[in-house]
Formats: sequence, C-alpha cells, structure tokens
Amino acid sequence: MTAARPKPQVITLTEAAAERVREIMENADKPLAGLRIGVKKGGCAGMEYTMDTVEEPNPADDRVEDKGVTVFVDPSAVLFLLGTRMDFQVDKFRAGFVFENPNQVSACGCGESVELRPSSLENA
Repeated sequence: MTAARPKPQVITLTEAAAERVREIMENADKPLAGLRIGVKKGGCAGMEYTMDTVEEPNPADDRVEDKGVTVFVDPSAVLFLLGTRMDFQVDKFRAGFVFENPNQVSACGCGESVELRPSSLENA
C-alpha cells in the first residue's frame, strides 16, 4: 500500500507579507480569522487577485498558516495559486501585496491584472 502524498501548501508568505497581514488583523474594527485570497475574471489580462478580511472562515476554503498568520484560499482559486509566494513591497510610488505565481502566463502593463493557467496537479 502506497502512503498518501502530503497535500502541498497552496501559498507561502514572505516575512513582509506576514507582518502586513498581522497589522491588518490587529488594526481591524472586528476580530478577524485571517485574510481570504482568490482570483476573479477582470482586467485587460483576464484575471485579478482578490483579498478580503475573514471574520468567519468558509469551511470550503483552503486554510494556510504560515509565519504566525492565517490566510484562506477560495476553493475556486486553488489551482491558479498553487506554488504562489505572497510578498508585501513598499517602493517610492506604491505599497501592496505582490504575488509571485508560477501559474502566471502574462500580466497587463498597469500591473492590475494577470493571465493565469491552472496548475498541473503532477507538478504540485
């Protein structure tokens, strides 16, 4: 009998991303369970990342605990986000979360939308 292969973690966070998630949760008006990450159709490249605060987790979400914080991944986004590294970057003109996604095929010039392909489960 073959042992089950461990389930891969959908997304990982850098220290900067974890710190920013912590700040968002600490400064929220209500207690939060974490942040929910997803994707939706939109933008000139076809898809956009989404982020929302989570008070009550959806049992269908993929729960990721990394560097002391919790993020939830919308189940419809899992195959588009497998292997993604979430960072938080600050530069002269903007501050925000940045997704280093191996499933990203291209991005629009403004940086607001991306083209994603579902991850191959064999590579997960």
